[in-house]
Amino acid sequence: MIIKPEFHTFALTALVGSMGALLASLLHVPAPFLSGPALAVTITGLAGVKLGIPAFIRNACFVVVGISMGTSVTPSVIDAAKTWPLSFVVVLAAVVIMLYVAYWILHYGFGYDRTTAMLGASPGHLSYIISLGAETKSDLATVSIVQSVRVLALTLSVPLIVEYFDLVSTEPLMTNPPMGLLTLALTIAASLLTGWLFLRWRFPAALLLGGVAVSIGTHITGLTEGGVPTWLSLPVYVLIGCLIGTRFSNVSLMEVRKGFLAGFVVTIAVMVIAGSIAWMISSVTGVPLNAVMIAYAPGGLETMAAMAVMMHADTAYVGSHHVIRLMFLSVLMPLVMGKDARKPNDKT
Repeated sequence: MIIKPEFHTFALTALVGSMGALLASLLHVPAPFLSGPALAVTITGLAGVKLGIPAFIRNACFVVVGISMGTSVTPSVIDAAKTWPLSFVVVLAAVVIMLYVAYWILHYGFGYDRTTAMLGASPGHLSYIISLGAETKSDLATVSIVQSVRVLALTLSVPLIVEYFDLVSTEPLMTNPPMGLLTLALTIAASLLTGWLFLRWRFPAALLLGGVAVSIGTHITGLTEGGVPTWLSLPVYVLIGCLIGTRFSNVSLMEVRKGFLAGFVVTIAVMVIAGSIAWMISSVTGVPLNAVMIAYAPGGLETMAAMAVMMHADTAYVGSHHVIRLMFLSVLMPLVMGKDARKPNDKT
């Protein structure tokens, strides 16, 4: 239940995000319902305004994004997945390359200590990295800012890159008729239950994956048909954009200045790496470049999933690659940090 102060904060956040989405749409910005709110809420938060989204609303948005992804999975998509194993292997190699290039920049270029640099360099899994950082002797504020800059920059830049290089799919968009209210309600309920089970099993992005699993299962078997209605999906995308921007709420400009440049340089480096590898994989496998670009971009899974839907990319391809990336990082990061991952953070 939202208490009164929290409701006011959420209402203001939603208002700022909606205005950002409207302005971005009027200016014909790519993916306006994600990038517009993200930028508007970021600017407002840096100005000192307290903004935020309650956890249960955030989680509900993740479920809806997952359901939207699953509605696009068809038998033909399943057949196409047979050509993806090479891409799965390469995305793991790309993660390692991006991690160590970013680490080198932060450690040797900006002088951060080894632990802070390694945590800040992780190409994704922000919430896990912050949790891991809290248990180590690292500069957690710097890690948070560097990682948040990465997420924000990718949210704003990937749609622009896809649009600028004319990578938006030219095939007619397969528009599913919207689900009926009863079907939608039952799908959401089943997705919440599945997401809860995934949480118990410690899956990354558990609630989003719950929506994906239920939606794919019911659509492939013919139990349900149709997509998420626009009246629900568009507000969800706006709130996802707002969520990205709220990472900068209550952060001082001094803290931002210390970590922003480092985060910006790292983001440029990993984007060049991801884009180069994506071009190679698209050429070899024949998967459209827009899908590979979004799949290899080290952004947040929920954000990249929503972006895939909005940019008409192959959501099954994008989602599966980001899930593999996050699961790989869950194992990789404690290994590369070694004994530093087990040092308690005695900073107060």
